[in-house]
Amino acid sequence: MTINNAVEHPPEGREPRLSAPNASRLGWNAVVDLMTRQQPVTLPMVALFAIVPVYLYIGELVQHGEVIHVPELALDRMVPLRPEWSVVYGSLFLAALLPVFVVHQQELVRRTTLAFLAVWLFSYVCFLAYPTIGPRPATVAGEGFFVWALHAIYSSDVRYNCFPSLHVAQCFLAALACHRVHRGVGAIAGAWALLVGLSTLYTKQHYILDVLAGMLLAYVAYVIFLRSYPRENVPERERRLAPALALAAAATYALGVAGLWFVHAISAA
Repeated sequence: MTINNAVEHPPEGREPRLSAPNASRLGWNAVVDLMTRQQPVTLPMVALFAIVPVYLYIGELVQHGEVIHVPELALDRMVPLRPEWSVVYGSLFLAALLPVFVVHQQELVRRTTLAFLAVWLFSYVCFLAYPTIGPRPATVAGEGFFVWALHAIYSSDVRYNCFPSLHVAQCFLAALACHRVHRGVGAIAGAWALLVGLSTLYTKQHYILDVLAGMLLAYVAYVIFLRSYPRENVPERERRLAPALALAAAATYALGVAGLWFVHAISAA
């Protein structure tokens, strides 16, 4: 009698399942093996990291220009300032963590890097061609961790470079990249990216049109670079590990927030 522990093939459109013996092998050893797998450092990766500081340079350049646009709608004025959304806004770091934790196939890594690079470069062109200023208030009333975090965001970011929202574009692109690996992870990450989009409004960092443009930019980059990558090229082990890896990325950010809260508590004592 032959015992088959292979992948059970479900109806089309659903994620494959592993039989119990195979699933039990997907423990910490598998996670460590996947996360420590060597990935080549490519020219697009180097270029992506190299152009990040240009964001601040463009902001400095734009603020001394003669024309600065304000793409505000009447609906924007109805959105109140909510400092508690600063923690969601700060989860932009997950836009970098999620692909690093979840995406491991070299070709998909290459395409994801190119997609992020294209989003950054296109956004830079827009920032220079259509310079904007965000709706950030002059002062933020109140005390506590969330107000402190919002002040930290304001002090570390430029008030310009709003359209499209690079913040939103990166989060949605990260979610779409994860979607090529695991549909469920991609859907949950997409919901998170939507919350980030809302956070940019409640923290008064962006306008509604900025958010919509950022979402559109992410989708266009996905169509050009990622949509044609076949899901079946992702090994079953990596697909099964994707939810745990995405949760680990979220936990990493949560630890960072906890660390900031501790710093704030010490400074306020």
